[in-house]
Amino acid sequence: MNEIKIFAPATIANVSCGFDVLGLALDTVGDEMVIRKVAKPGVTITKIIGQNLPLETHKNVAGVAALALLAETESDFGFEIEIDKRIKPGSGIGSSAASSAGTVWAINELLGKPFSVSDLVRFAMEGERLATGVAHADNVAPALFGGFTLVRSYEPLDVISINTPNELYATVIHPQIEVKTSDAREILKTTVPLKDAIKQWGNVGGLISGLYTEDYELIGRSLEDYIIEPIRSILIPAFDAVKLQSIKAGALGCGISGSGPSIFALSKGKENALKVVDAMKSVYKKVGIDYDIHISKINKQGIKILESN
Repeated sequence: MNEIKIFAPATIANVSCGFDVLGLALDTVGDEMVIRKVAKPGVTITKIIGQNLPLETHKNVAGVAALALLAETESDFGFEIEIDKRIKPGSGIGSSAASSAGTVWAINELLGKPFSVSDLVRFAMEGERLATGVAHADNVAPALFGGFTLVRSYEPLDVISINTPNELYATVIHPQIEVKTSDAREILKTTVPLKDAIKQWGNVGGLISGLYTEDYELIGRSLEDYIIEPIRSILIPAFDAVKLQSIKAGALGCGISGSGPSIFALSKGKENALKVVDAMKSVYKKVGIDYDIHISKINKQGIKILESN
């Protein structure tokens, strides 16, 4: 292959209790990208549509991630990147991660897959470092692996694919305001009360167990965040009302997607997920802020090839 067109999915990170370690991939929202081999060495971003983002390689997360990969190859050709940016930056559903992960995945395909998926996570994290100041993997990992992922360790990097129950659906409402990840990190406390940490560890273990045993009630009981959500939720209009009404409508649980402002809910079955859509809409109609709503099965594949030649 000399050229590949891909779908790079949006992602939900943290998943309530798993700050910087848990994430999942969505199936109905994502960027589309074209990556092609060219004779000129290096990386060139030739086109971006949908959002006003820099074309300069070193200022764009896709370019930085690609350069991290190429630094570990001896290729004598280069790559051009086109991005159809369908995930808004600052939305909380992995905009920078989609571009970063999509680029390195596609280049790896064009090179004949010399790198493992774990290697690709490492390269894509450099894009996240540019975007947020922190090389976190909870968005890029599910984009690359698909489904749910757990970052067990960052040093050394150890990413684990987690079982995804077939009936699990995500509903995401994106208020049309921007919350920068870097800003959302600055307001976080640097110390955690032991009693809150104990509850959080229990929920992470419960959520992983619930996903493997496909125990939806256990998944729901575990989708509670005692550390990050109480602080970040103040940045999101009507967060508490959306959470309350989503759970009343049948959601297993509800929380902040990434650093916000998007709010996600997980449900068993599409019918419940659609009821959550109505519940979220009913709250935001009163708020007076425009919003997008997405409903999606969990994307077990991750990045997908749309065209190749």
